[in-house]
Amino acid sequence: MKTTRRKFIKNAAQSTALATVSTSLLFNSVDAWAMETPAVQFSQITLPYAFNALEPNIDAMTMEIHYGKHHAAYIKNVNEAIASEKISFENEQQFFSNISKLSAKARNNGGGAWNHNFFWQVMKPNGGGAPTGKTADAIHGAFGSFDKFKEQFTDAAMKRFGSGWAWLVSDAGKLKIGSTANQDNPLMDVSDLKGTPLLAIDVWEHAYYLKYQNKRADYIASWWNTINWDTVAKQL
Repeated sequence: MKTTRRKFIKNAAQSTALATVSTSLLFNSVDAWAMETPAVQFSQITLPYAFNALEPNIDAMTMEIHYGKHHAAYIKNVNEAIASEKISFENEQQFFSNISKLSAKARNNGGGAWNHNFFWQVMKPNGGGAPTGKTADAIHGAFGSFDKFKEQFTDAAMKRFGSGWAWLVSDAGKLKIGSTANQDNPLMDVSDLKGTPLLAIDVWEHAYYLKYQNKRADYIASWWNTINWDTVAKQL
């Protein structure tokens, strides 16, 4: 009887120890999984065309520097900020809707990373002209005509003081034109202009200075010949 009781106590102690170890391993595994679950990371899209594909409107050297140097730096710097600041948002939408809580480095470089990925895709070789189909209908409905839309968009791009962007956005189904400073965009909680981006032009000087020097108006006029209306239509 004593032997049986002694064995029972021993077995119970071993079971308790095993359970404790198993529980510890389980929670350690969960902690490790949580620590290894990545937060949002920004990546640079592959340029959809060759550097010289938008000539004569945008020259090859500008495209190579803009994509290979400026955009690449935004990608690198925002991911550094995410790591060093332990930013834990799961996707770009959460990142931008909470941008007011983040550092200037995260805000400026996150915007630069996203904005340029979008910019490359709303341009294409032999683009431009007037849109058709639902895009044309939406623009005519909001602005009266394509010419009036083009005039208002150009005006927004010209009047953005210093560096920044001009945008066409859809806000609850309503098309609006506006601009943002520096690398801000309409997805950010700090932006006065809010909505889903449909079209954008980069009016930072590095986007045009090699070819157009200080002639922003000439750059904008040429940029209209590059628009990928198919991409714009997909955003609607």
